[in-house]
Amino acid sequence: MSNLPNCPECNSEYTYEDGSLLVCPECAHEWTLEAENHEGNKIVKDANGNVLHDGDSVSVIKDLKVKGSSSVLKIGTKVKNIRLVDGDHDIDCKIDGFGAMKLKSEFVKKI
Repeated sequence: MSNLPNCPECNSEYTYEDGSLLVCPECAHEWTLEAENHEGNKIVKDANGNVLHDGDSVSVIKDLKVKGSSSVLKIGTKVKNIRLVDGDHDIDCKIDGFGAMKLKSEFVKKI
């Protein structure tokens, strides 16, 4: 039998490989083996592939529209003391002039 890990979303044991991805047939979650480190925690990487940690400082790499507002988060905006969280938006932070918000790691680079 294969030694593939259980699905991180639904803990199903019926995962299978599809190219470089692992797929869960029960909840349709897809992930890579590199997405988890040896402790089972998710590894979050910035747009350049650098690993992010709690407390890091990052910079926004493109203009981002702020949902529910007419303002825009400009390219180059520095964000200090980030906190990594689970979910689609994996960075939780406070930005001067905007307040608390969540960002996707694919739109930031580590400073």
